[in-house]
Amino acid sequence: MRLRILEAAKQEFSAHGLAGARVDRIAAKAGANKRMLYYHVGNKDELYLTVLEGAYDKIRSEERGLDLEHLDPPEAIRRLIEFTWNYFLRNPEFLSLLQTENLARAKHLKRSTKVKSMHSPFVEMIRTVVRRGVDSGDFQVAVDPVQLYISIAGLCFFYLSNSATLSVIFGRDLLAKDAKDERLAHMVGLVLAALTGQSAALFELAKAPKSRASVVQTV
Repeated sequence: MRLRILEAAKQEFSAHGLAGARVDRIAAKAGANKRMLYYHVGNKDELYLTVLEGAYDKIRSEERGLDLEHLDPPEAIRRLIEFTWNYFLRNPEFLSLLQTENLARAKHLKRSTKVKSMHSPFVEMIRTVVRRGVDSGDFQVAVDPVQLYISIAGLCFFYLSNSATLSVIFGRDLLAKDAKDERLAHMVGLVLAALTGQSAALFELAKAPKSRASVVQTV
């Protein structure tokens, strides 16, 4: 019952935000009543925070399974970018929850006793990859792992959260498969170029859609 309530709540909060979400709709979708909902999770704010913590726990858990520690540093960073991009694509409700909480100035997240502890091992994992890259000569500088992750997440998040307006402005479907593939190749190229000091084009061509890659190579 608790799992059904949390899944229904995640969908409700991501669709309507905290203010627009309705406990009665969550209860109905979970096959519960309000009394059961309050018993298993708590009031609306407590339910929202539990959903938010669960969303962070899910992405951090999957990131721990990337096995970055055993990959060559450039490949580890490539895998992290690819995972972040594809995770955001697969979990649009996660992006909605982040937007809702940022509009609230992280008021609820500040009350969490769990979220900070989730992030510490992940930051250390990125730090280790960067240090290995510097030691091996693959990377030019030991960048701050927090800044690096924010840059990666930002490159993914802005594109997806603003894809509707950007598609209209630039006259292209930014969510078409080729466009998404090209975006991923571009992000990989930018980040690895910054870390290695090599041209972004070298990394982009390796992963760009065939049609796009052939155009670039013939220019």
